[in-house]
Amino acid sequence: MITELRDFLLRERAAFTITAPQSASAGCPPGGPLARVVILRDGDAYALAVLPAGAALDLPGFRRRIGRHGLILANEGAFRAEFPEYAAGPLPPFGRMVAVPVYLDRALADAAMMRFEGGADRELFSLPMREYVRVERPAIAPLTQALRAA
Repeated sequence: MITELRDFLLRERAAFTITAPQSASAGCPPGGPLARVVILRDGDAYALAVLPAGAALDLPGFRRRIGRHGLILANEGAFRAEFPEYAAGPLPPFGRMVAVPVYLDRALADAAMMRFEGGADRELFSLPMREYVRVERPAIAPLTQALRAA
């Protein structure tokens, strides 16, 4: 996956860097939040939701916002079987590579940089958020659950 992702970003002339593997548990690396991908399915159609690593998807709110009330969390194994390009490691936030729509959380979209783990070796990709948005063209919406005061 790393090679395909790197080639995709180079074809798109995206400014990005790849650094040594890091654990998602490291929190927010310097320079920008760590993103993670949640796979969703509505019938035979998939979608990817890109969230800050520590955030939870507000699935009922997301369904209402986009009008896809049958949307459910998808089985990662079934997704990877259908899209062998994503066979190993953390899923990168690029659905355009396989014609799957991507939704980017509004809070993450407001960051200057985006970082995500990619490939079986879990390399850390970094790119300016404006580059990610230019290349992927995600729909941007509030996707995460708001923290409630106790």
